[in-house]
Amino acid sequence: MPATILIVDDEKHTRDGLRMSLEDEFDVYVAADKAEALEVLRSDQIDVMVTDLRLGADDGMEVIDAALQMPRPPVCLMMTAYGSVDNAVEAMKRGAYHFVTKPLNIDELEILIKRALRTRGLEQENASLKRQVSQRYSLDRLVGQSEPMKQVFETIEQVAPSRATILIQGESGTGKELVAHAIHNLSGRPKEKLVIVHCAALSPQLLESELFGHEKGAFTGAMERRIGRFEQASGGTLVLDEMGEIDATVQVKLLRALGERSIERVGGNTTIKVDVRVIAATNRDLAQLVADGKFREDLYFRLNVVQITLPPLRERRDDLIPLVQHFLKELAKENGKPVRELSTEAMQAVLEYPWPGNVRELRSALERGVVMCNGSKITLRHLPDSLRGGVSPVPPATARTTAPEAGTGAAGSGRPGPEIGDDLNLARMELAFIRRALRRTRGNRTEAAKLLGLSRRTLQRKLHELGEEEDN
Repeated sequence: MPATILIVDDEKHTRDGLRMSLEDEFDVYVAADKAEALEVLRSDQIDVMVTDLRLGADDGMEVIDAALQMPRPPVCLMMTAYGSVDNAVEAMKRGAYHFVTKPLNIDELEILIKRALRTRGLEQENASLKRQVSQRYSLDRLVGQSEPMKQVFETIEQVAPSRATILIQGESGTGKELVAHAIHNLSGRPKEKLVIVHCAALSPQLLESELFGHEKGAFTGAMERRIGRFEQASGGTLVLDEMGEIDATVQVKLLRALGERSIERVGGNTTIKVDVRVIAATNRDLAQLVADGKFREDLYFRLNVVQITLPPLRERRDDLIPLVQHFLKELAKENGKPVRELSTEAMQAVLEYPWPGNVRELRSALERGVVMCNGSKITLRHLPDSLRGGVSPVPPATARTTAPEAGTGAAGSGRPGPEIGDDLNLARMELAFIRRALRRTRGNRTEAAKLLGLSRRTLQRKLHELGEEEDN
């Protein structure tokens, strides 16, 4: 696809001449003034803009300023018959790539445009690589297309740039630590430290020292001063994992640290200011702990400025196939294996299993499958016993000549099973399940969506993506 060029000049013969000279190699747009240029920039993606300095009543510098404010700004070139060093410097200061004078040499202008496009391409490639590195734990590591996960993603993107304290709740294995990493990386302090403290692993005295540090001689065994995690994380993010296990005495100190943004080391009396963004994570219901008198209400409110609740995997069945695809690719690369997919029977087991250990258990099961598999396809025998014990044997393809009765499915679960034939890839398996659900509900898409654990909107989207006609 050719690069797009916008020529902005108030002289018609100049616009038309440049368009005719450049249109054999580029897709050329023209504009006579600032208003027309902005209209083109808003409606089309322009790669390079070449604008005159004088545009009648308009100023070409202002056109450059406006162009560079676009979501994907073009490379800007300034041209004028009134060239001077001052104009050149001003244009470059405002972000112009280069400065050319009239009368224009078309060959030189083409070379300059191509050079600008190459520079732009390298800059975009470099920015993309930087984003990939910085977002190692960002939203691309949080896989999901279900409605609950879309809401989680939206909340993360909204609150990450703020300084608000965040409470992440969810069952073990749902990905709370990944969410914390994503929030930190999308914040205004991604290059600062991210410090994680696993609160349940320490006694109250050790946790207090871990968080706030201690002075030499503060208690038996305190042979030297120690800097706590609050000080270590200053300027960055502190994650308090398993927050619901914190002892009442530590809760009091933590409340003060959050309220006053300052701490005192154990055994010390010097107030130390800290600039820390706190993220708390727990698999327990803190509101219930407050009601039971086991957690301070004032601390709960301090932590619960913004709450992110991660749904268990059983409530986001729509994410199973994307998660399987994601983990297979990741694990195959880590282990140097050519594994690409699951057999029909193995995929059926994955879709029917309740996953009490959530995403962590799914990844562990697939890692075992990748390690045990010597080919490109994981079969049921490669998966853990917990999955193998819950799936009925699949009859040979030759034994199935008619559609199964409505209401039957894998493992007698009542959920629709796939059409069993040759081993299918994941997309075909997904489509088979959807077709079975539609047959079972006599084409009622609302009921079929409920049967599959999806929203009707998600089912409609999947049918469209899988190429199914509206009358299916």
